[in-house]
Amino acid sequence: MRTHLEFVSPHFPPYDDEFETVNPNRYGKRLADFLAKELTADGFTIKNVIAEDWGWMVSLDNPKFTLWIGCGNYEEFDNGFLCFIEASTPFFANLFSKIDIEPAVEKLATAIESILLNSQKVTQLRWWNEDES
Repeated sequence: MRTHLEFVSPHFPPYDDEFETVNPNRYGKRLADFLAKELTADGFTIKNVIAEDWGWMVSLDNPKFTLWIGCGNYEEFDNGFLCFIEASTPFFANLFSKIDIEPAVEKLATAIESILLNSQKVTQLRWWNEDES
């Protein structure tokens, strides 16, 4: 299952006040805002974009389980970024029936990849292998 996507782009620099919201040298709000807007245009419902200490969380409306995207700079590269998809099912829901998260995660991964590639704002786009995440 594709969950971690790295890429390089000079098009998502930090906002001037972003370092006051997240940890020092962490940013990604411009990327999170871009993805939220584009995913909405693709039919996804975005609940909100929230600051975290590591970067920014784009929370999606998903009735069966929690689904969100983490966006942040990735210091392995100049202008590097990492997006990761997090999906978690409620504990009690798993006791009574297995919720298959893979179709929703794969649909979101495909949308993110398509948005970034079609934007022509990114290079070196690469999904991590299972053992890298």
